Formats: sequence, C-alpha cells, structure tokens
Amino acid sequence: MVADTHQHEDEIYSTMFTSLKHPVRRKILRMLGQKPMTFTEIVGELEISSPNLTYHLESLGELVYKMDNDRYKLSAFGQATINAMKSIEEVREVEPKRRTVTSRWRMFYVGLMVTVILLASFAALQYNSISELASAQQSLTTEIQKLQAYGAGSDKAFGFLKNVTKLDTTAYAVSLVDNDVMWRADLGGMSEENMEYSLDDSHLNRINIKLRFLNNHLSRYDLIMTESTPLFGQSQPSDVLQNAKFTLARYKVYSGDDYLTKMISMLDTISRVENNKEVVDGNLKLVIYTDVWSVRFTWMHTENSIDYQAKSLQMLFQSNILTLMTDSYFQYTIGNANLAISQDQAIDIAKNHIKTLTYNIEGQPVSGFTVQNDPVSVQQVPHTRGNTVALYPYWYVQLKLNQIYAGGLNLVTVGIYGDTGVISDVQLRSI
Repeated sequence: MVADTHQHEDEIYSTMFTSLKHPVRRKILRMLGQKPMTFTEIVGELEISSPNLTYHLESLGELVYKMDNDRYKLSAFGQATINAMKSIEEVREVEPKRRTVTSRWRMFYVGLMVTVILLASFAALQYNSISELASAQQSLTTEIQKLQAYGAGSDKAFGFLKNVTKLDTTAYAVSLVDNDVMWRADLGGMSEENMEYSLDDSHLNRINIKLRFLNNHLSRYDLIMTESTPLFGQSQPSDVLQNAKFTLARYKVYSGDDYLTKMISMLDTISRVENNKEVVDGNLKLVIYTDVWSVRFTWMHTENSIDYQAKSLQMLFQSNILTLMTDSYFQYTIGNANLAISQDQAIDIAKNHIKTLTYNIEGQPVSGFTVQNDPVSVQQVPHTRGNTVALYPYWYVQLKLNQIYAGGLNLVTVGIYGDTGVISDVQLRSI
C-alpha cells in the first residue's frame, strides 16, 4: 500500500512538472484557475483543435477534473500547481529586466522552480518524511538537467544573429528576457527551446528578437522593431531579391541543410519580384507575395498537386529588412501523398456525419443538425496524424448550419483525411 501511494505521488509530481514546462498547459491551468470552463470555451480561448486540447487535458491528469455539468475545474493538485506558477512569476517580476547573457540565471531558475513546486506539492500531498522530499527533488532536478541538455543555447542563437541576419550584436547591450525548453509530444518528442532577447544601443534605441529552435535547429526568427531600425555589421543589398539570396546562402552555411541548395537556385531563376510569382522545381514550389512595404518568399513541398504548406521555409522582408524567418521544412516528412478522397466525396462525408452528430453546446448535448447544400469553403491542408511529424492529405470542410445555436454557433467545420476518408475533427463555430 505504501509503495502504491508513493507511485501515485510520483505520478502527480511528474504531471505537475510536465504541465509547468508546456505553455499551452500553463495557460489552461491559469484559465481554469479563474473559473470552470467547458471544452468548447477552452478551445475557443486557445484557438487550437479539439484533438490538441484533448491531448493536453489528458496530459494534465489529476490536476483537472470534469464536473457533472461538463465543465472542467482545477483539482487540489491543480491549485497547488497554480500556486507554484504564481510564486515563480512574482519572483520574476521583481528581478531586473535587463540581465547579461550568462548561464547562471538558468540554474537559478531551475533551483527556484524545483523548490517552489516541492513546497506547493508538500501542502497538497502532505509528505511525511524529509527523505521522500529529497528524493523527489533529485528526480525533478535530473529531469530538468536532461531537458536543458537538448537546448540550443546562446551560442546557437548568436551564431544565427551574427552569421545569417548580420546584426551587429557588438553595438548592443544584450539582455535575455525569456528562455524555456519543453518536450513536444505532438511533434514526435522533439525538444523546443524559445528565447527572447532585448537589444539596446548606445542611444537607448531598442529592438527585440524572438528565436525558436526544434531539436537544436532554427524553427523561427522574429525581429520586432519598436523604436528603431537595427544596426548591421555590414551594408545590406538595396535590392530585396539580392538580399533574400544572400540571406538564404548564409543560412545554408549556418544550418548545413541540403534542401536549401535547390531553394537558392530557384531564386536565381527570378529576375524581378512580382506578386503571386510561382516557380516549381520537382517537389519544391516557391511563391512570392509582395505589397508596398513587404515581400514574402515561401518555399513549400508540393506533390500530386497538393501543397504541403506545413513543410515550408519562409522569409519576410519589411522595408528590405528580414523581420521573420520560419523553417519547418526539416521538421516534417510526407506520410502519404496519395489523395484517395475527392473534394466532392469529402463534402458528402462531412454532410453525412453532421446528420448523426451529437455536440455539446453549453454543457447540453444537441443533435439533429442540418446544413445548407453549398459549402462555405473546402480546403486541402495536409495535416499530421497522431503525435508524429508525418503529413497526410487533409480536407477542411466548412458548412453553414440552417439555424443559429447558443453562443451564435452557425458554422460547422469537419476535418477529413484525404487518403482514408477518416474524420479527425468536428467543430461548431460562429461567423
């Protein structure tokens, strides 16, 4: 019995730690800390799919529970976790906003987080021995250190800023604003590290930079120019097309990815930037969008006339300055490119499913839905299946309901895998 109790406590500790590492679960806990909410209310607030929310709620385990009125509420363990989060945030608020880029803050934060979690959990679980607390602390510390070992670190981040964007980092006082590392079970167990830096020059002009790495590979770069334009270590090409070529060539040297070679060569076939310009080379498509102030270059995998937009690389230049770069081309694979379900078949599948659909609206099951004959929209948007990084053809069908339900719900969306016809997701929304 004692062993079972200890195992149960260990499971709760693991759930609490995992929840604090994931930003979506932290947000769910904060939301439920304010008031109980229905599944639909949580989906609407987070703007994520139903399968994703189901996964996160299951991962929260005994931190939340579902009441008889179909609303989710924090348990005593969930409240203890909220208390731990609040304690950490209160400490961070009194810390200086500007910090030098060292590794000490990370170890300090690790120790603080472990201590707070243990103290909060002690109140909820009432551990009876100091030795058990020491064992739990050691276990959590080991898990954090293991997770941090997968982080990209400041060297990787500054290597990108210096060698790819060509920002003159020596001209700034650099402060690390935020840094977190987490496991992404929904991406096949990849580690994700998010960093935010504040850069101030000698004239107190500031820019902010956000970076995301997946398995130590750059996934996203954001440059936020709130007060001034950035300072570069070398002069930038005045032509945005040349700027894109040079930036992508430097990124290839930085990352070493072979797929960038073809992307660079596709830019060489373009003589001038035009809106909605498309270039296709095998299974790679380049699309250029432009307006008065910005130019966006997007490369994506294409196969069997299906554009796999999730498997892409994009660069956004605003006033000829790289302000956004995302790379998910390395991240995803193609699970199946065979489209077995046509657009008309997908619409029929969606309509037939809606006839038998029972959907909870404000805690009450509702059925007998009918829809208008013509769909609002039908899109082919390849999607992952389960917690993998493999993409599959996926129909996203939107149909207008014949009446308006509580909360203004008058639209139903149905997600259907295009290779099997299996329905993955159904949501009622308002337009």
